Amino acid sequence: MSLAGFLARITSELETRSIEYMVCGSVASIFHGVPRTTQDVDMVVSLTGFDAKRLANSLDEEQFYVSEAAAVDAVVHQRQFNIIDMETGWKADLIVRKRRPFSQVEFDRRVRVEMLGTKVWVATAEDTVLAKLEWSKQSGSSRQIEDARGIFEMQGAALDMKYLHEWARELDVQEQLASLAR
Repeated sequence: MSLAGFLARITSELETRSIEYMVCGSVASIFHGVPRTTQDVDMVVSLTGFDAKRLANSLDEEQFYVSEAAAVDAVVHQRQFNIIDMETGWKADLIVRKRRPFSQVEFDRRVRVEMLGTKVWVATAEDTVLAKLEWSKQSGSSRQIEDARGIFEMQGAALDMKYLHEWARELDVQEQLASLAR
């Protein structure tokens, strides 16, 4: 199964259960920027503990691996948990939406697009850049900066620079944002 097939499958599982999500991370940066390989699909999800249990218990265990305990713990601690396709090994990292202003705004701004042949909710280009810059600052990962630069280069004048600068200040990633414009 390809990335496109897995994306269609996992988003269908979430939408069938009325779980709000947003594709983010490398798949979002590929969509908005420069193609590259990836091993998984990152998604922010809006979940309660009940939703996490319901999702974990309703997925076909012969098709998917998911730990109910990990899913509930992720909700409690605002972390992530995984769903793994047992046939292909493709993995979805489901990141529980944080309780902070940027995370709420980012999720509210998500857009419905056709990605790899499937209609999905995806983070905007600006929010993907900001998330990549924040992750780079926390992890020291140059891959995150490269992804952000690819979006910056591909989207150019279409980016809302005022929005980027406002949230870069709030997230303390102004220096990282400035480096993209060079």
